[in-house]
Amino acid sequence: MLFAHVGARMASSGTGAEVTEDALPKGWRGRRWLLAALPLIWLLWLSLVHASTGAKLHGAWREVTRGDIPAQILSAFQHGALKPFNPSLLQRFPSDALGSWVVLQPVAPDTDEDQVLSIYPAPLGSVTLYGDKGPIRTLALDDFNAPLHGHGRLAFRLPTDQGHAAPILLKIEHSNTLVAPERFEVQNLDDYLQEDSDWLAFATACFAVMVAMALMALCFAIMLRDMTFAWYTGYMLCYVVVQGVQTGFLFHPLGLSWLAGSEMLVGASALALSVSFAALFINRFCDLPRHAPAFRVPVVALGFAMPLIVVLRCSQVSTLVVMAQTLINPVLILGAVLLLVTALVAGMRGSRQASFFLIGWTPLLILTAMTSAQATGALPNLDWLNDASIAMGAFEAIVLSLGLADRALTMRRDRDTVRVLADRDALTNLLNRRAWTEASNHMLAEGAGAGQPIALLFLDLDHFKMLNDRQGHAAGDRALVAVAEVLSNELRPNDLLGRYGGEEFVAMLYGVNQEQAVHVATRLCRRVHRLEIPVDQKNLLLSVSIGLAMRSRGDTLETLIERADQAMYYVKLNGRNQVHTFERRAEMVAGHHKSQSTSDSNR
Repeated sequence: MLFAHVGARMASSGTGAEVTEDALPKGWRGRRWLLAALPLIWLLWLSLVHASTGAKLHGAWREVTRGDIPAQILSAFQHGALKPFNPSLLQRFPSDALGSWVVLQPVAPDTDEDQVLSIYPAPLGSVTLYGDKGPIRTLALDDFNAPLHGHGRLAFRLPTDQGHAAPILLKIEHSNTLVAPERFEVQNLDDYLQEDSDWLAFATACFAVMVAMALMALCFAIMLRDMTFAWYTGYMLCYVVVQGVQTGFLFHPLGLSWLAGSEMLVGASALALSVSFAALFINRFCDLPRHAPAFRVPVVALGFAMPLIVVLRCSQVSTLVVMAQTLINPVLILGAVLLLVTALVAGMRGSRQASFFLIGWTPLLILTAMTSAQATGALPNLDWLNDASIAMGAFEAIVLSLGLADRALTMRRDRDTVRVLADRDALTNLLNRRAWTEASNHMLAEGAGAGQPIALLFLDLDHFKMLNDRQGHAAGDRALVAVAEVLSNELRPNDLLGRYGGEEFVAMLYGVNQEQAVHVATRLCRRVHRLEIPVDQKNLLLSVSIGLAMRSRGDTLETLIERADQAMYYVKLNGRNQVHTFERRAEMVAGHHKSQSTSDSNR
């Protein structure tokens, strides 16, 4: 999940994250394993190829005590009284309120070019560079007056009057709530500017991907009125804020000076809200009520608990603020474990979207464990973890966007399936009476506007009741399916064919005159008869009687059906298995036929 790997940095200091199982559910396809492995391969490649290009440094440090003066610290360094460390590796300094003195001894370079000292990742506190006469400059992430702005790090342009081999004295004043390990590097100005521009391009691309995916999801949330996309938008934007504060991207290059001084509050609030949005997102995205109902209540409770912690954190009441700082990290850890287990369970129970969630989130879970271990002094050579967290955020944004697209397509397929089931006759798969009526009314209106002729055929199977009585309803069903298939094959794709009820079918033909309609209806009669479906033991075969009516001025669908039905009754009285076009005499005969109650039994 997006928030997981920053818990150790945005919450109170000295905390870690539990290492949880990252095994994916059984039965997943190999390509999904490959997709999940891609970011891990990239992380491994980074750890193998990463190497410092700056000048070699020797370093030592000690905690700040009251009454310290720079000359005293430099003298102690010269006499070996400070604690040595390797500046090219990440070094974690204690969270003492007074800070730490750091002395760096560069090896004299072979060039007289300007030198730049960079501190990466940028601490959330302040760092002061000292010279022979006292402080030279103090830098922080939210400093907008520095002549040389570092992106994702702090950068000091070293004074040339002291020489390139002179010791560099720094005083690091840590944030009240956060102490993270730092690495130091001295480079010439050109190399620093090239590395800085590379990082800026990389971070900008990652943030652009995350913001673009979030805005796209917001558009879908508005158009589809689906809160799943809205929760994803909040989830992603909160993560962007967290990373933007952590790397200083919101200050340089974005220049959001109004955030200066409140970055810790903004970052912690965004982190907590990201958990809330993540919980609400996974509830809908993985369809927990269906695939993991037992986890739905705790996940939703997590989603509503985190905003309460944010309220406590922003209350300005010291007791409540301390309570919020105490709660946030345990809740983050428990929330990460809860969402992992929930996604695994939902995935094993058939949720396709859970696989997308796990593929996008598993690399960040690994980063969580690595970052937490690094906060305690482990993995000092992996200084790229912070950059990896930005890249993994972009990776997860893409994966979850694909998951949302897959969810939308699945919902569309389900909707289309429901629509087909609602519009189609279950036995013959033809349009049912309701759907055929709606489509026919539309065709009539279109034909009237375009001045095109329209013919309506009313078809009734002959002797079908006898077939049902003597051979059973199963035989009758098979006959209906066979007839429906024949009729569908004989008509054009744009003709409307439907089952009107029982053994009755209706067809509306667009753009055909009466002669053409009679020809089509005659062909249908012959094709049904050639099926040779026996009705009884006396060589009586199933056939069809067809009544034909052409649309006239002022016709409605009801009047058109009525005339075609009357023409069909005329056929029933005159031998069956043929076609008749509506005429006035057909209407008279049909009326006489309807008065004879016994005639219907042989239709």
